[in-house]
Amino acid sequence: MTTLSSAQSRDISYQLHSYTNAVTHQKIGPRIIERGEGIYVYDDQGNKYLEAMAGLWSVAVGFGEPRLVEAATRQMQKLPYYHTFTHKSHTPSIELAEKLVNYTQGRMSTAFFTNSGSEANDTVVKLVWYYNNALGRTQKKKIIARKRGYHGVTVASASMTGLPGNHRDFDLPLPQIKHTSCPHLYREGLPGETEEDFATRMANDLEALILEEGPDTVAAFIGEPVMGAGGVILPPDSYWAKIQAVCRKYDLLVIADEVITGFGRLGTRFGSDAFGIEPDIMVLSKQLTSSYQPLAAVMLSRPVADVISNHSGTLGTFGHGYTTSGHPVATAVAIENLNIIEERGLVENAATTGAIMQSGLRELADHPLVGEVRGMGLIAGIELVADKASKRPFDPLGKMGAAVYERAHQNGLIVRGIQDTVAFCPPLIITPEQVGDMIARFRKTLDEVHKNQPA
Repeated sequence: MTTLSSAQSRDISYQLHSYTNAVTHQKIGPRIIERGEGIYVYDDQGNKYLEAMAGLWSVAVGFGEPRLVEAATRQMQKLPYYHTFTHKSHTPSIELAEKLVNYTQGRMSTAFFTNSGSEANDTVVKLVWYYNNALGRTQKKKIIARKRGYHGVTVASASMTGLPGNHRDFDLPLPQIKHTSCPHLYREGLPGETEEDFATRMANDLEALILEEGPDTVAAFIGEPVMGAGGVILPPDSYWAKIQAVCRKYDLLVIADEVITGFGRLGTRFGSDAFGIEPDIMVLSKQLTSSYQPLAAVMLSRPVADVISNHSGTLGTFGHGYTTSGHPVATAVAIENLNIIEERGLVENAATTGAIMQSGLRELADHPLVGEVRGMGLIAGIELVADKASKRPFDPLGKMGAAVYERAHQNGLIVRGIQDTVAFCPPLIITPEQVGDMIARFRKTLDEVHKNQPA
């Protein structure tokens, strides 16, 4: 057996993870991240970065948290793995399910564990179909998502995702999945349209789609309280109330995808709390374990859970699950992670320090490259435009976002470029002083990119 040297391994990694940027046609290789500490990560060249994306919207308690390492180690030593099939379970998954039900203040009654948000949303699709079959509504199967929404990359979850890049050449979306309008007033609003009028139009668009498809064929509506990977899009204040009214009128289940917004990101426990959403199904992941372990949860309200449970009893089985559903190490880490969030007041920190971040980022609104600054709590997006007055985007779309993304790395800052929107989502432990440093680095980045633009 041939043993590869460290240099050979890195060369293979470079080949595997290199890609050509579709916008700039520039060959881009991997940055090898070696370690993390707090809100910072370090690459294999010793460069230090302020990680303003919490990994992928997910590391709530920061990098290198010893309590999570210790929780994983204890559980590995006691019970490193067991399944939750054939009427079996184990203490960590039971305790976490109970904790999550309590965390939702009883709005949800049941937790089903998966390994990722994508798997969780795939599970949601199957559960919605199963639920309606149990009720004898065999035609009520279509699910409506939104353009620019993000729900994962498995076959069903990618179908609900409303981003063309996740559909192109994958033969998606599935025919049972439909998409309605994106609630982004800055881009989708009509001239002179108020927020209230815009929200009403979004609800009317949903109702029109339901009527076009046939209410007896439409089962559910899924949405993120704040859209993340679509560009950090906040809906108008009355949007969710109007959307839910349409869903209740036509007996659609309301699914809140809280994969990003759960556990404090918006300064509330859940995004549903911030927008008055009363979901029938809630999907959780990312900050559930701070992504120290792969884990997600599908939370069901009592009425939905009872229908599914009773139908499973009738059939004699519930034919769905994963080898590592409710993995004991992952669920043990999740319990400790949620304990840290509670003990350190990280939800409250997202509200108070988040307000400082939002205020500081909005001071960049006058920058020549900035069209809109939007966000809530500790998540934000800055949309870059070629012309502020007309909101004209750069051509090609995404080139400026890529330039800012790369320049930020040179200034020791990791952000995310979503076409020409730059996203921020720092760990919930970030301090006001660190927020100031983050914004200063980004301001420097914008100035340098603007200065170096072609005339």
